[in-house]
Amino acid sequence: MSTLEVSPASSGPGQSGPFLVNDFSIQVATVNGSGSQTANTVLMRAIFQMGIPVSGKNMFPSNIAGLPTWFTIRASRHGYIGRRKEIDFLVAMNPETAREDVMKLDSGAAVVYDEPLKLSELRGDLHFYPVPFDKLVAPVCPEPKLRKLVRNMIYDGVVAWLLSIEMPEIRKALVKQFGPKKAKAADLNWGACQAGFDYAAKTFTKSDPCRVERMNLTAGKIIIDGNAACALGAMFAGCTVVTWYPITPSSSLVESMIGYMRRFRHDPDTGKANYAIVQAEDEIASIGMALGAGWAGARSMTATSGPGVSLMSEFIGLGYYAELPAVIFDVERVGPSTGLPTRTAQGDLLKNALLSHGDTRHPMFIPASPEECFSMSQDAFDFAEQFQTPVFVMTDLDLGMNNWMADPFQYPEKPIARGKVLTAEDLDRLGCFARYRDVDGDGVGYRTLPGTNHPSAAYFTRGSGHNDKAQYTEREDDYVNNVDRLSHKFDVMRRFVPQPFIHTAQGARIGFIAAGTSDYAVRESCDQLQREHGIPVSYMRIRGYPFNQQLDDFIRRHERVYVVDQNRDAQLLCLMKLDLTTDLVAKLRSIRYYSGLPIDARSVTDDVIQQEGK
Repeated sequence: MSTLEVSPASSGPGQSGPFLVNDFSIQVATVNGSGSQTANTVLMRAIFQMGIPVSGKNMFPSNIAGLPTWFTIRASRHGYIGRRKEIDFLVAMNPETAREDVMKLDSGAAVVYDEPLKLSELRGDLHFYPVPFDKLVAPVCPEPKLRKLVRNMIYDGVVAWLLSIEMPEIRKALVKQFGPKKAKAADLNWGACQAGFDYAAKTFTKSDPCRVERMNLTAGKIIIDGNAACALGAMFAGCTVVTWYPITPSSSLVESMIGYMRRFRHDPDTGKANYAIVQAEDEIASIGMALGAGWAGARSMTATSGPGVSLMSEFIGLGYYAELPAVIFDVERVGPSTGLPTRTAQGDLLKNALLSHGDTRHPMFIPASPEECFSMSQDAFDFAEQFQTPVFVMTDLDLGMNNWMADPFQYPEKPIARGKVLTAEDLDRLGCFARYRDVDGDGVGYRTLPGTNHPSAAYFTRGSGHNDKAQYTEREDDYVNNVDRLSHKFDVMRRFVPQPFIHTAQGARIGFIAAGTSDYAVRESCDQLQREHGIPVSYMRIRGYPFNQQLDDFIRRHERVYVVDQNRDAQLLCLMKLDLTTDLVAKLRSIRYYSGLPIDARSVTDDVIQQEGK
């Protein structure tokens, strides 16, 4: 067992001016493939372990190693975990972007940088801390090939001294990152951390205002990404068939699920897997397999992003018309075409709602947090079987791939609901059934599963015209009756999709409507508008589609409602316009953010103030 020695915690460098205590953002600018992810995660987790609310955003290139990457850590004593527009503390490790990164900073920010870059010559209104990284890493890491990876840990030590992050928490985060099987690697990296800390303590006089102080706001919380949370939710939902084709940013969802299923879904007696995870030859095959498995009675899913959904459109139309259950996780990214594969957006809302040719409408679940990724994933499988239809779970790269602080997930106690499935005993009692007949008034017919041992269990599943007995037909009345029933079924769904979150501010004349990860910026913007401008704002977060009466009611209660979209064409707003009457549409205003970065509160606030004419 390796032991990592920890030097006594520093009492903290002195500083004469006011501190930004537990309320600042750190940006680490490095290059892709340099091993910086480990150093950044350790730094973020150490702050989290000191009880301070924190979040991490990784902006990385989509192609090759050596290109610029930025990791932003936000610490907020107020609990804000959305992206902050301003950077207070920069760690500049990439020679190609260092000058540009420094020039973008507001006056008074701090800069830790690689000494040969001579960044202190650029500006006189920043706090500069030059560090000779190559000189410090050489005695710590004798192996030259490893130095590129280990040198990043030096800035963890430097930043720990400058911000008063307790070194035992750095050590704890480092051990957690490497795990018990990589004690030697942990030792090596700890040496680099200690070298950075010691150098900073001997060399620098702190002049910037940023620092941390221990709090108790993260007790019992976890750090997890949305893709892992979705994978856990799908496993707990009883999913047994996963079909996929790798695509950023959804790949880690299935990769996480592979790990969970190997751990928890093998028969303890035989060792055999009681699930199937299949990497298909393309997205078209993956959705076809998922729908086939759903037809056969398995709980099935696929995970993809916008380009994959485009390829899946014809099969998803089949799932809608033949009424086949499956769950589709769409981790959205920037389009169109290949777009920006490693940037975030909410650009698939309108497409997925109406996907495929003809008259089709699809339900969507829209989580905003890891907790909702976990719970809504489970609910989506129940919903898909209840309504016998494909269901989209809509996340985005920001939620799916970034680190989020979350409450521990609740163990599900609700039994799995399989919907209207007839057994042989049911058929003995009924005598026969009509697959697509609405006998309960909800638009949903009864189904049997292949292999049901009864002469009346069989029916044809087809994507061409059919009547309520699943018989082929091109009669006009049969077609109209069928698609009208599907439309009625969609209306019934309004009562069963996740209901919206609504906060009504006293005296508010204006309101926000948003969905998904826009939530964090909008909540903070509500506080900014009240605190800085005296404007109370109500807020409604859409959690599911189709919309329900609460949307109409919320808009009626306000003079103007700002709909926040992370896409160019205001897709959430456009989707709402399809449902609302003209008097309600007239109250809507649009706020759009589509740079590929996660939306921030200040951009929302500034847009509202401009449109309000303040």
